[in-house]
Amino acid sequence: MRLIKKILDRGSAGELKLEPEEPEDMWHAYNLIAAGDSLRASTVRKVVQTTDTGSSTTTKKRMILTIEVQSVGYDSAAASTLRVKGRTIEENEFVKKGSYHTLDLELHSAFTLRKHEWDSIALDRVEMACNPVHQADVAAVIMHEGLANVCLITEHLTINRQKIEHTIPRKRKGLCAQHDKGMEKFFDVIIAAIIKHIDFSIVKAVIIASPGFIKDQFYQYMLAKATRDDERHLLENRNKFILLHSSNGFKHALTEVLQDPLVLNRLSDTKATGEMKLLDQFMQLLNDEPEKAYYGLEVIEKANQAQAIEHLLITDELFRNIDFNKRRRYVQLVDSVKENGGDVRLFSSMHASGERLGQLTGIAAILRFPMPDLDLADDHQHHEANNGNNHDDLQPNPNRPTDDDADFDEDPSANTYRTLNANRAEASAW
Repeated sequence: MRLIKKILDRGSAGELKLEPEEPEDMWHAYNLIAAGDSLRASTVRKVVQTTDTGSSTTTKKRMILTIEVQSVGYDSAAASTLRVKGRTIEENEFVKKGSYHTLDLELHSAFTLRKHEWDSIALDRVEMACNPVHQADVAAVIMHEGLANVCLITEHLTINRQKIEHTIPRKRKGLCAQHDKGMEKFFDVIIAAIIKHIDFSIVKAVIIASPGFIKDQFYQYMLAKATRDDERHLLENRNKFILLHSSNGFKHALTEVLQDPLVLNRLSDTKATGEMKLLDQFMQLLNDEPEKAYYGLEVIEKANQAQAIEHLLITDELFRNIDFNKRRRYVQLVDSVKENGGDVRLFSSMHASGERLGQLTGIAAILRFPMPDLDLADDHQHHEANNGNNHDDLQPNPNRPTDDDADFDEDPSANTYRTLNANRAEASAW
């Protein structure tokens, strides 16, 4: 992302003019633009002009529109375009004020964004987007027989560059030739996708993962084909390939693959691996020392009041909340944790680690010291709420069970505890 103009101060109104240069910049723009912001960008509209004789002509004209944002749409499959809907707040020769329009933000097309308040999260996002060192440094090919996904793993996204599906004839006794021929065609398509989508000058490692021995067969076939076809960039980077086991060839299998110790050692300096390690540490504490691991906004705010938070894990999806007061609450929590010397990790909801964290309300914390009192305070508040007191904004602590196990299906707090038990069991498996 290129920063063209900056007129703003932290915590006050102002505007930025930005130009997306890479597909990942569209993800940053998606997280920056929120409902209520003002967006000015170039667009093309059909203009109908009527002559004195009554005839009309339609022409396309490029113009600048300024809208008040109402919604933002992002499609990870077509990551080079962002669709922003809203109402115009400035009138021009061809467009009336107050009319509804959709602006398509594209790569290498500048736009100006104005906010009523630029908080620390938004400014950190701008700094992150404009830092040239943030690029995809890990690639992965997850496969099983007849299915493969070629992915790029950046600090903020897991981008599925190509999904490959190929029909493989079954093996039959004495008739394996058709099956082997089908596998070779399948491998050829994967090799072509690797050459097309993976830049070996940037990536530090290419993960090849599958159940059984498919990954080994593919790797040997790739090297043989690269030698035969003189594909030097594959041969020269053969040491970047890591062969690992996965349960299947679907994208979600990346979660288990990225936890492999071999990957963690090889990619020890990447942000994606650091996030996976921290999330694994949280899940382990949730299982072994639950007094030091909490999730849910209310409980974490109480821990922050005691300056007990060592690591705060939070997904960027929470900062896209259309409720401005709720967003401000998250921002104030992040700023307070930083002021108290805590570490804040912003997880991308489009990354495997962010998807896992999203299943735990999107916010979690590892404490410096155990705080069992949080459970007691939360249970007391929940008891008062059940007795008719006005505590509608308080929720039971998800880290502790309630005494209403008899009403298991009707009591939301019991359902929360049931979810926690499932998460703890899953944490043990992880």
